[in-house]
Amino acid sequence: MGTQAGTDMRTYLETHPWLTFQVDLRQASYQLWLLLGEATSKTQHLERALLRPEVAADLQRVYLVKGALATTAIEGNTLTEEEAAAVISGELKLPPSKAYLGKEVENVIAAFNLIRSTIFEADDDDEISTDLTVERICEYNRLVLDGLDRDDDVVPGKIREHSVVVGPYRGAPWEDCEYLLERLCDWLNSDAFDAPEGQPQLHWPLTLIKACIAHLYLAWIHPFGDGNGRTARLLELHILLSEGFPVPAGQLLSNHYNRTRERYYRQLAESSRTKDPLGFTLYGIEGYVDEIRAQLDRIWGMQYVDRWEQYVYQRFGEINSDAQHRRLRLIKDISSQSIQVTGTRALPEREPIPRSALRRLSPELALMYANKTDRTLNRDLEELEEMGLLVRDPRGFAPRSDLVLGFMPPAARARREHPILEQPTLGE
Repeated sequence: MGTQAGTDMRTYLETHPWLTFQVDLRQASYQLWLLLGEATSKTQHLERALLRPEVAADLQRVYLVKGALATTAIEGNTLTEEEAAAVISGELKLPPSKAYLGKEVENVIAAFNLIRSTIFEADDDDEISTDLTVERICEYNRLVLDGLDRDDDVVPGKIREHSVVVGPYRGAPWEDCEYLLERLCDWLNSDAFDAPEGQPQLHWPLTLIKACIAHLYLAWIHPFGDGNGRTARLLELHILLSEGFPVPAGQLLSNHYNRTRERYYRQLAESSRTKDPLGFTLYGIEGYVDEIRAQLDRIWGMQYVDRWEQYVYQRFGEINSDAQHRRLRLIKDISSQSIQVTGTRALPEREPIPRSALRRLSPELALMYANKTDRTLNRDLEELEEMGLLVRDPRGFAPRSDLVLGFMPPAARARREHPILEQPTLGE
C-alpha cells in the first residue's frame, strides 16, 4: 500500500531513499496481527463501556491529563500528573522558573481541543473535512511551540529552512520538507489504509498501523525546527479520533511512548537504520495493547463499584423509615471505605472496617448516629447481614460486593466468597 515516488529528482531521493510512502503488510509478523486483533477487541469494549456520565467525564479528564503530560514528558517536562492537572484546572500557579513547564502542557491541551472540535464538528457537518493537510500539521506545531523559548531559527508552525541533526539522525533536506509533507498527507488521505471491501473488521487494525506509520514518517522527515515529536503524537491522535476511536484511547500511544521512553528513542533509531516501518509499528501496537488493558481494568473497577451500589439500592427497594435511611447510608459508607479498586486485573480487595470506626465514616453517618446507642448500631449491622449485604470477621465489617461477580468461574468465586477470612498473617 502506498503512492508513487514521483519522477522529479529531489535531494531526499539520495539522502533518505527509505521515504517511499509505501509499506508492505505482507511482511508483518504474526505477532503484530495478533496484537492488532486484541487491540481492536479491547477498543470495542472501551467504546461500549457503560458508565455514569460524571464517571465517564472524569475518566476522559484523567486520560486527557495523562496524554498531555506524556507527550511533553518525553521531551523533558518534569511536572507530576497531579501538578499538570492542577495547572490545567487553574488551581496551581507555577513559579517563574517552572512556568514554561505548565505552558508546554497547556499548549498540548489546546491542540487536543482543536483536534476534538474539528473531528466532532465534522460528524455533524459533511462540509468539514478531517483530511490531513500541510497547513493543519503546521498549525499543530504552532500550537505546541506557542509562547515557549526557542532558537532564533525556529518559527512555530513554519517548515524549517535549515538542516537538523537529532542524535545520529539527520532530518530530510530542508528544501524537500514541504514536498514530503504533502506526499505524506496525500498518502494518509488516500485509500492505502482502507479496509478491503467486505472486511470492515480490518478498519481499526489498519487505522492503528496508519497512526504509527504517520508518527514515524513525521519523525523521519523532521519538518520543523522544534516540536516534531509532539506534532507527531498529535498527528496520531487526529488519525485515531477521525476514524472513530474513543477519546480516552487516543492518548494511549503517547502514554506508552512516555512510559518506555528509552525504548521509544531506540525504536526510532532502529527504524532509521533498517528503513523498515514495521518494527516501530509493532512496538507501538504492543504498547497500545498494554495501555488499553490497564484502561479497561480501571473501567471494570468503576463498573464493579457502580453495579454493587445499584444492587444495594435494589435490595432496599422503597425506603420509608429513618432506620432504612440510616442502614443504607451505613452500607454505602462501608462500601466506599472498604472496596479497594487497584486498576489491575486482580479482583478488588475488601478491607474490613473496624467496628469502632463505623460511626465516623462520613459526616452524614455521624449525624445519623449522634443520639443512637450501640444497640442501634448492632441492630443495623445485623439487619445488613440478614439482607446479605455485609460480612463480618474479628477485624471488622466489609460489603459482600463479590455477589455482583455473576459470571466468574465457581472456583474463583469460592476463593472470593469470604476473602477477609483468607488472609493469614506471617508465621501462621
